[in-house]
Amino acid sequence: MRENKVKKIWAEGGAVINGWLGIPSSVSAENMARAGWDSLVIDMQHGLVDYSSAVPMLQAISTTDTVPMARVPWNLPDLMMKMLDAGAYGIVCPMINTRAQCEEFISNCRYAPKGRRSFGPTRAVWYAGADYAQHANDTLITMAMIETQEAMDNLDEILSTPGLDAIYVGPADLGLSLVGIPAADPTNETTRAAIKTIADACKRHKVAAGIHCYASPYAKEMISWGYQFVTLASDNALLATMAKATVGAMREGTVEATKGLY
Repeated sequence: MRENKVKKIWAEGGAVINGWLGIPSSVSAENMARAGWDSLVIDMQHGLVDYSSAVPMLQAISTTDTVPMARVPWNLPDLMMKMLDAGAYGIVCPMINTRAQCEEFISNCRYAPKGRRSFGPTRAVWYAGADYAQHANDTLITMAMIETQEAMDNLDEILSTPGLDAIYVGPADLGLSLVGIPAADPTNETTRAAIKTIADACKRHKVAAGIHCYASPYAKEMISWGYQFVTLASDNALLATMAKATVGAMREGTVEATKGLY
């Protein structure tokens, strides 16, 4: 079975540089994959992507060695299993607040006897190899999102769930739950303290810690705290930022420079 590069980086003590896909386009996904990310997560929760858009995006990512993953809308088995069958090498599941919810999530992603995933890895066999069934349970990543006060209260129980590979901090929802402030790269002391607590707890439980960031300096700080999976913004955000900067640079001084020419 094709190696999961994300797990390899973790095993070597490194940090994964992850990209985020919210534009429902295989062309955009291929463009992002060519940028050199270690992994790319297709966002099916808050992005504009549905299953019929996600499959060609997985195909586009597969033209590179970037690891394809997906965030599903909720802790429900149907779309998780379809995305794994389509070739996703990891599932990010939002709003995991209890150990019971985490156990259910992991069960949805694992074949028997470790879980209840139904067998039918249509495209996954083409992408991963003919021995997919034998190695999928150990190769695919389960990543539970920690983003509420309830999850913080149950943090150690969640992290001790057998089969959990990683967690992923949603800082906006976490800040909203803790202090009523949803923010990217939060500076609020309470939210930052919770983010540090999560990183320390992951180290104790030997579970990889991931977090969504906006700017690279913040992501580097998170790596220094022990996070091994950092996302930088999203395709939408990167496009908007570059487009605005380019237009702004062109407009700056343009009016003065063209006075008297026409």
